[in-house]
Amino acid sequence: MGEPTRVGKRGTIVVPASLRKRYGFEEGTMVVAEGSEYGVLLRPAVLVPVEIYTPERKAEFLLANAVDAADRKEAEAEARKLKADLPAAKRRVRRRKR
Repeated sequence: MGEPTRVGKRGTIVVPASLRKRYGFEEGTMVVAEGSEYGVLLRPAVLVPVEIYTPERKAEFLLANAVDAADRKEAEAEARKLKADLPAAKRRVRRRKR
């Protein structure tokens, strides 16, 4: 059975404590509100962190995944296009392979 609550200023809604505990809504929890045929559905949002790679890190990926000499030469050319610090990326790749 549902619990009554009130819509406040600016559209705020207080989710009853029993429902917050049951579904793991804590202060600061991001939620997604969706309309459905039964009303409004609130569910926890799934947040995916976004990682932004520097040109040096991209060069490191390219170099680390080279499988032969030709592939490595191509990776170095791509790294130069990124204007990456190629010597530093090579050092990091060598350190990781040890």
